[in-house]
Amino acid sequence: MPKYEFHPLTSDRWADLELLFGKNGACAGCWCMFFRLKRSVFDKQKGDANKNDLKKLVQAGKIPVGIIGYVDGKASGWVSFGKREEFPRIENSRLFQRVDDNSVWSVVCFFVARGFRRSGLTLRLLLAAIDAAKKNGARIIEGYPIEPKKDQMPDTFAYHGFASVFRKAGFVEVIRRSETRPMMRKTL
Repeated sequence: MPKYEFHPLTSDRWADLELLFGKNGACAGCWCMFFRLKRSVFDKQKGDANKNDLKKLVQAGKIPVGIIGYVDGKASGWVSFGKREEFPRIENSRLFQRVDDNSVWSVVCFFVARGFRRSGLTLRLLLAAIDAAKKNGARIIEGYPIEPKKDQMPDTFAYHGFASVFRKAGFVEVIRRSETRPMMRKTL
């Protein structure tokens, strides 16, 4: 059995995230800033500027920005989460507009290294994010997964996570404004 560990991203674990994300910053210079920035800002600063912005958030250390998952000591996966207000792309989305005035935390992105995909690591990352959010005062956590129409889809489109994984973690659908994109919640 592999040994799993999950740790919040801190400055002392930054090198592990760099190794996990590689030169492309997980995907096309994103560095997991896609949801944290307005589109116009994100498009201008893909790559190193996004990397630097994420690093500044981590160094500020106010609340967790994400968790790194390790399999047998190797950084193998990542989940990004935080207070919903930290994600302008979610806050301003027609698809994921708020359903009420409750204070919510959001799980916005997963990245799993190629050799660890389809191994259950995403569920473990989600459970670690739920636990960390709860420890930081979250009472409701929300996700915006994909519900694919087909059994297979390209990995690059799976960064939101799959609805089936969120269901396994105890999330329930609260609204669906798109055939393939439910908004799901879990009360903590």
